[in-house]
Amino acid sequence: MPDVFAQVLARPDLHWILAACLIGGIVRGFSGFGTALIVLPVAARLMDPVAAIVMVVVMDAFGPLPLMAQAVRDSRLADIRRLFMGMIVTLPVGLSLLLIMQADIFRYAVSVIALLLLFCLICGFRYRGELRSSFLYGVGALSGFTGGFAGVPGPPVILIYMASTASVRVVRANATIFLYCFDLLILFSFWLSGRLDGAAVALGIAAAFPVVLGNLVGNAIFSRGHERVYRAVAYVLIATAAISGLPLWDV
Repeated sequence: MPDVFAQVLARPDLHWILAACLIGGIVRGFSGFGTALIVLPVAARLMDPVAAIVMVVVMDAFGPLPLMAQAVRDSRLADIRRLFMGMIVTLPVGLSLLLIMQADIFRYAVSVIALLLLFCLICGFRYRGELRSSFLYGVGALSGFTGGFAGVPGPPVILIYMASTASVRVVRANATIFLYCFDLLILFSFWLSGRLDGAAVALGIAAAFPVVLGNLVGNAIFSRGHERVYRAVAYVLIATAAISGLPLWDV
């Protein structure tokens, strides 16, 4: 294991990865989402899709921990249970696609999903209906699919909650807990299938430090208010990461 960490520290692109993780952690700490949307487009340019997702979910297993107690108090746990039940049905389907997907297609998928989410939010999409149980199961199922094949389970859940009439605290708390449950489930899935690459796990552990720091900074920002300003900044950062991660920029 020390040899694996030595390889991680010797990576010439490590500073780019850690910088993206710090920014992703700040956005996650403020909004309850955004880590994968910022980090994956960067990571997917530097490693294969499975390794990139392993790194992100390992680091995210640590990042939100300081915020979890408050998230549980602010959340709607019944909604999270329904989302989770929907997710576990479709996650294996998404993972099956991931394992046969070409790296460039993966990068396009991550960036396009992130940009579609931002487009819907910026355009003011609103879901006026009631968040019924059957509806939440369906959203969870869609989230499991996008999380499996692109490593981004958040957009379906985030879009529905942020477009609904739920309070900012509920949106933030539900997203934080749901995404953490996804991270644990996909880690377990990769472990069962023997795809927990040691180098990717070590990189995820190293990246956990800036992510935890970023979560704490983002949480402090959230506590100070100015929601509109910081949400706009988060949108810009996600859009920048998504656009820069597109393969069409490769030389």
